[in-house]
Amino acid sequence: MRCIRVSDPADFDDIVARALGESRNVFVLFFGREQPASGVSWCPDCVIADPIVRRAIAKVEGSLLLEVPVDPRSDAASPANVFRERKDVRLDRVPALLRWTAAGPSQRRLVEDECREASIDAFVAETSV
Repeated sequence: MRCIRVSDPADFDDIVARALGESRNVFVLFFGREQPASGVSWCPDCVIADPIVRRAIAKVEGSLLLEVPVDPRSDAASPANVFRERKDVRLDRVPALLRWTAAGPSQRRLVEDECREASIDAFVAETSV
């Protein structure tokens, strides 16, 4: 598994397009950005989900994980979050795990406490090619 950080939402579409050119197994994880002082996410569910998500996706050969941090000031529920308004994402909670293909994101996604080992393993298995 290779990870790519999407630091600027304006670069999201280009990074997704490049990732899809490299792999058929592209996953996107929206999570609470790390706080500078502690290096830990402001989102407690994200802290729990992160290692579980990575373990599950690492099992998929050639997978790419796009990491998309969300600031607490413009968190997923905020109208200021660009991914909340995107019709293909409609982000309203973090963490949120999506499988991305050339047709766009999967209809099924995992959010908040759904990002637990059993749910993630099943999601990754059924959405991988």
